[in-house]
Amino acid sequence: MSQLKKMINPIAWVPSAYFAMGLPFVIVNMVSVLMYKDLGVDEKSITFWTGLILLPWSLKFIWSPLMELYRTKKFYVVLTQILTGACFGLIALGMQLDSFWSVTIALFAVVAMSGATHDIALDGLYMQELDKKTQAQYIGWQGAFYNLAKLFATGGLVYLAGWLINYMSETKGMEPLQANFSAWTCIMAVFAVVLLTLGCYHLFVLPSGGAESKQEKKTLGQTAAELMEVIVDFFKKKHIAYYIFFIVLYRFAEGFVVKMVPLFLKAPIAEGGLGLSNETIGVLYGTIGSVFFIAGSILAGYYISAFGLKKTLFSLCCIFNLPFAIYTLLAIYQPSSLWLVGGGIAVEYFGYGFGFVGLTLFMMQQIAPGKYQMSHYALASAIMNFGVMLPGMLSGWVWELLGGYRPFFTYILIATIPAFLITYFVPFTHSDQK
Repeated sequence: MSQLKKMINPIAWVPSAYFAMGLPFVIVNMVSVLMYKDLGVDEKSITFWTGLILLPWSLKFIWSPLMELYRTKKFYVVLTQILTGACFGLIALGMQLDSFWSVTIALFAVVAMSGATHDIALDGLYMQELDKKTQAQYIGWQGAFYNLAKLFATGGLVYLAGWLINYMSETKGMEPLQANFSAWTCIMAVFAVVLLTLGCYHLFVLPSGGAESKQEKKTLGQTAAELMEVIVDFFKKKHIAYYIFFIVLYRFAEGFVVKMVPLFLKAPIAEGGLGLSNETIGVLYGTIGSVFFIAGSILAGYYISAFGLKKTLFSLCCIFNLPFAIYTLLAIYQPSSLWLVGGGIAVEYFGYGFGFVGLTLFMMQQIAPGKYQMSHYALASAIMNFGVMLPGMLSGWVWELLGGYRPFFTYILIATIPAFLITYFVPFTHSDQK
């Protein structure tokens, strides 16, 4: 078994597994926003409910101790990929019902639960199988393919949705709303096929991530005590209060923006948006966005590996927050030139790709180490996602309260200030070298 483990090169599973990890989150968090907008759902309902169902990513630490005790990490990764694929297939069918809103939202909630479980297992496998130097080398690949899922979904398949809508309206003579439903049904079916295929592939190429536990199953009381021990041990870590504020504030501004940017790009010029079609959004995300994001993510991995996380973290934070200034300018000037809009998206995705890997590696190397490494990383990433979820749920309300996209993005610039301050002074507990 150890010989087989050595034969499995990380390049065979890190990119594809993190691509599979990224799909459920980006579909629930972003693609569903565009889909529901096309299906006639209002902005506040979209942002609130698609934000609320992200809750499993913030509560996943509750069941992570059980995953330390039973089965292998590979088992959970493969199982959840297949379950998520099946749920997307059911969403495609559910869109044919009159009660599509409640049915699909409920199924997206199951996808969120499955996706959060997948995250715990895959991150645990990554930390267990790779040493610190290899983690740093592959963190760029991890981040690139996690977010390549975002570009695949919001780029290629959003473009395909727009093309299908036009095709079904103009060629097949469907009513606009009927064409929207038919097109998005096809897109959800594609997501189902992709996840099911990845689940089958990873059944053969993933390392096990530890032997299956031989311990006897614990009682509810013992499990609760185990969970409490994990949580107490987490909060005993050095600098933990500072670290919690750090991982929340690093992405605080992003939480407000992530659901509003697709709506901003799609909104008519008269309403303060850029008036782009689904096809245009898809092309910009899928071409310019993908190239610059992958470049940013991979370069950041080698940048950190060369100079160390401690020396590079503040610069990573600066670049991560740069896109919010770009969107403020786009909201103020509302350019019609796709070159300018595309340039803004290029900066957005390079900055996001370059800066996000710093936070990921910080949680792995400064917060997670210890007896419950996998559970503590899951708890840290859960807190991070909770910090993104709450502003995402409120973003539609804040946008309406402030009266449009221009004041909204100006407010976002102010919201980035705490991230700069807390990153500049963040203490390191562990060495960032091997």
